Amino acid sequence: MIINYSYILLAFAISMAFSLICTPLVIKLCNTHGLYDEPNARKVHKQAIPRLGGTLFMPSLSIGVAATLLVIYKDTDKNIELNISTFVVIAGALMIYLIGILDDLKGLKATHKFIIQSVAALFFPLCNLHINNLHGLFGIYYMPLWASYPITVFVILLIVNAMNLIDGIDGLASSLAALILTTFAFLFGRLGSELFCLMSISLAGAVLAFFIYNFFGKVGKLKIFMGDSGSLFLGYVIAYLAIKYQMDNEQGGFPYREESLLISYSLVFLPCIDVVRVAIQRKFQGKNMFDPDKTHIHHCIMSLGLDMHQTLAVILTFFVAICSINYGLYTVGVSTAIILFIDITIYALFILALQKFKVDNK
Repeated sequence: MIINYSYILLAFAISMAFSLICTPLVIKLCNTHGLYDEPNARKVHKQAIPRLGGTLFMPSLSIGVAATLLVIYKDTDKNIELNISTFVVIAGALMIYLIGILDDLKGLKATHKFIIQSVAALFFPLCNLHINNLHGLFGIYYMPLWASYPITVFVILLIVNAMNLIDGIDGLASSLAALILTTFAFLFGRLGSELFCLMSISLAGAVLAFFIYNFFGKVGKLKIFMGDSGSLFLGYVIAYLAIKYQMDNEQGGFPYREESLLISYSLVFLPCIDVVRVAIQRKFQGKNMFDPDKTHIHHCIMSLGLDMHQTLAVILTFFVAICSINYGLYTVGVSTAIILFIDITIYALFILALQKFKVDNK
């Protein structure tokens, strides 16, 4: 199926316009009711900032996709077909979205949020959406369901929490998400998957609108944070797209593509490896893995004296470099297992270099 790119631009424009128009209203709501992200010892910002920018991600995505599908089906006389799996996944996304809003408004214990996330993650395999093929990684191809389901749930939880925890400085989570979502829009477009392409690009439009206010907005005027409602929802959708893209047609996915697992993995590697490192580091230090601190990659970079904008540039460059290296290694025939080892080595050396420079500069 050939994708009409005018429809993609339409979905992007509708979603972005809706978010651009509504964000000032959300900021006004936060100011009226005192819904701020307050500064503390573990946070970078020094002033109270409205924190509900991410509440617009789900409605912007929904409006962008729905409006564009109505135009498409009106032009082509198609019928909109939705199955039970679609509604189950939407229910999971809504659950994540609502628990994020509740956390932003009232504050929830990390363990309680994790339990809800686990329930929502179970919806994926219930819809027959799971990691069913490792494409030769460690010599493994098709996996039995007893192994596939828990691995899938673990990966979903990892991505959701990685996107949540990397949201620590202006523009970081949103810019990474925008790059990932735009890439998935392109990839699903190449596969001729209209719905997933529209889903990816619509959310990218909403995230880009948020980035404008978050990165360029002035404190006390139009600056806003996405909050957990935004970062958790982004993580859930990105996890959905990543698992959907890598799944082959043996069990209802796309035609087998040798590189599909590597692509999905490459796009989420940086936020995921960072949260794994921080969790392991806390465990060895005898801390609770859910306890907040200043050990994430953006904290490490800023400890060298860089400001938030410089830190963002460094991390985005690192992200693009990792994806480019992986693509280059794949094209010359390097196995996915070796690429994984190289990525972990590069990341470890990068963190060690940051720590060494921090010590040398003291």
